[in-house]
Amino acid sequence: MKRSWNWHIYAGFGVVVFAFVSYFLFFSQFPLTRDVPWLNLLLFALGLGLLGIGSRRGWSQREHYRGRIAGPTLTALSALVLGFFLFYSFSFSAQLPESRGAPKVGEAAPDFTLPDQQGKPVKLSELRGQPVLLVFYRGYW
Repeated sequence: MKRSWNWHIYAGFGVVVFAFVSYFLFFSQFPLTRDVPWLNLLLFALGLGLLGIGSRRGWSQREHYRGRIAGPTLTALSALVLGFFLFYSFSFSAQLPESRGAPKVGEAAPDFTLPDQQGKPVKLSELRGQPVLLVFYRGYW
């Protein structure tokens, strides 16, 4: 009896490679997926899940499916790729240099003027005595 190709293994590895490459080529351009790469982490989970299914099929149904060597090999390679991605995404971003021009905690913010939701200019100094929330987004783009 001829054994079938275990497509789960190769599809899972393809999804893992796509998850890794797509972050740098596409998803790093958008703040929603650049700062916390949640979509890429979901793709990694899908790929590793497919690899797990394929490896299980290769070992439990040897007479029907191939993949006893490719499954563990590609799973280990995928785990290394995921480890490098996690290290790059979360470790390197924590080591960014401190911004020299940003105000320190508790320091008064410099006066500036920005348009409100109706397009009228509003100065920060005009809002004295009112609660004001300032959010400073700091990225590494």
